[in-house]
Amino acid sequence: MTNEGGSSTSGHSGEARHIPVMLAEVLAALDPAPGKRILDGTFGAGGYTTAILDKGAEVVALDRDPDAIAGGKALQARFGSRLSLVLSRFSQLLDHVEAQSLDGVVLDIGVSSMQIDEAARGFSFMRDGPLDMRMGQSGPSAADVVNRMKVADLTRIFGLLGEERHAGRIARAIEAQRKEAPFETTRQLVGVIEKVSPRRAQDKIHPATRVFQALRTYVNDELGELAQALFAAEKALKPGGRLVIVSFHSLEDRIVKRFFQERSGKASGSRHLPQVNVDAATFEPLGKQPVSASEAESEINPRARSAKLRAGVRTHAAAGSADMSILPVPQLAASAAAGG
Repeated sequence: MTNEGGSSTSGHSGEARHIPVMLAEVLAALDPAPGKRILDGTFGAGGYTTAILDKGAEVVALDRDPDAIAGGKALQARFGSRLSLVLSRFSQLLDHVEAQSLDGVVLDIGVSSMQIDEAARGFSFMRDGPLDMRMGQSGPSAADVVNRMKVADLTRIFGLLGEERHAGRIARAIEAQRKEAPFETTRQLVGVIEKVSPRRAQDKIHPATRVFQALRTYVNDELGELAQALFAAEKALKPGGRLVIVSFHSLEDRIVKRFFQERSGKASGSRHLPQVNVDAATFEPLGKQPVSASEAESEINPRARSAKLRAGVRTHAAAGSADMSILPVPQLAASAAAGG
């Protein structure tokens, strides 16, 4: 879902834009070293990749954003053949590496701070720009979603992906407004949300925060991408390889937690999710889970405050089936997931 080593779902402005979140903890979990091959599925500004390369490892770096790949050319020139930059979603990592060929996979889930800071990308409610939000810069945009989708579907998106308590009211207000004129800019959407749900003095976040989060997550199919990437990483890692995930939102962390529970044989069934155990554990948990950023880092880098790191070590067992039903990925109709 992003693509930056050091990103977040919350979108603060630029003072910490190039600080990789929980870098020391990520390196400790990955254990990069000369001779190891590690995939950074969320390259972004190259924070994790640079640190891994500095440890002597080889890196395959993926990003679905063409701007991020273009921005990494100087790093590639510096490290030469030890860095491979690839324009790709991380869910498609097996298109670029062989099965059981990697010593590590790291994913930093969330929107890139570079994307947030660029008004023309349309990710931020704080900057007026086209209502876009496409990480891969292709496929249906956020404007397409709010202009075309039924009220019931918008309500589900805002409610499930944004946990927005006024989801229905905001969806109905969008429908009324788009009859007058289609949504084209972030400011138009923010204006409608503020009318329906004005900011109160005690509110810690802007009223548009959850709607923008939900739209971005939906447009980029971020939760589905994450789930598919976990299954792909399981196949790509060697026995002893490390899978390290940094997430910033409870929906993401829930998926990662459930994946490691299932694959370590420690899942417990519930009313909502079936218990499906693989024949043998494919991952062993790595240390205490989850790991949170230190108070010192959170003070320096606000993006780290909600970060959670989970990691596992690949066993010799055969990879389990890529059964999406075992993971808590919300099912939403009429997918408008963006390409790229």
